[in-house]
Amino acid sequence: MEERPAGIEDCDVRDALRAWGIDTVDWRYAPVGFGDYHWSATDTRGRRWFVTVADLTRKSWYGDGTEAAFRGLRDAMDTAAALRDGEPDGRLDFVVAPVRTADAETVRRLGSGHAVSVFPLISGTAGHFGETLTPHDRSLVVDLLAALHRTAPPASARARPPDFATRPQLLAALAELGSPWHGFGPYAEPARHLLADHAGAVRHRLDEFDRRAGELQAGGAPLVVTHGEPHPGNVLRAGERRLLLDWDTVGLAVPERDLWLVADGPDDLTRYEESTGRTPDPSALALYRLRWALNDIAEFLTLLRAPHGPTPDARQSWDALTDTVKSLAAGA
Repeated sequence: MEERPAGIEDCDVRDALRAWGIDTVDWRYAPVGFGDYHWSATDTRGRRWFVTVADLTRKSWYGDGTEAAFRGLRDAMDTAAALRDGEPDGRLDFVVAPVRTADAETVRRLGSGHAVSVFPLISGTAGHFGETLTPHDRSLVVDLLAALHRTAPPASARARPPDFATRPQLLAALAELGSPWHGFGPYAEPARHLLADHAGAVRHRLDEFDRRAGELQAGGAPLVVTHGEPHPGNVLRAGERRLLLDWDTVGLAVPERDLWLVADGPDDLTRYEESTGRTPDPSALALYRLRWALNDIAEFLTLLRAPHGPTPDARQSWDALTDTVKSLAAGA
């Protein structure tokens, strides 16, 4: 995020790091990603850290309210740490998981609406969301996903149903197109006009989503541990190694929840099938591609229907909303 978290000062985050035994000597805000806030830090022992502060009000996929969001985030971070540490199966060294406090916590509350976690700062080159991976990179990431999907789930892993928690916000926006969205900010009314122009197509894609989700659930496919968001922005290149970042949405689901973001044709899917013995389902791949787009639209609308100013983050939300709505309406 370009903007810093409201009500959270640098000193608050640095004080929280004492639970990890970290005393910082170098401290920099890192305006990267979207949704959470990040700092890089070096401590008195020369160790380098990546510090993340999560806005619990934006973790709607965990449930309503900040307490449900905190519990969900804690379970996700505990799951990532267990996978890294080899619980219950062997260690997955490509999992960039949070380090634990002296009390074995992977995440701690920070004020009433935020939570902090700490990761090792690993040298490498991070990708970017929307970047096209080379065939070589795709094969490496497919292999990581195959290894993850073969791993027995830790006790903390939650099931991730195909539905999306932001659906009520999307339906509310669709139901309120007849009245101006004044008083929220500069992008509210443009967002209303954009959605109104494509409302029929969005409703049609919602119906398609429901049909595909019903078919998937009726099929009773076995669930595996999935990352949830293995797009290029969450892949770190370290030489020939590929590491997976951002395990906030880790959970039990069908493999297609991950594969649609990585596989780019039959060769990738065949590689996965040969490694796991499981043939990817084209309808499930389409379901999760559609789910991502609908959830993005709902999240961007929620941000732009709340008070906002002409900030870089608001502009980014507007641009992304425009691209996603038009792409969805075109059938992508």
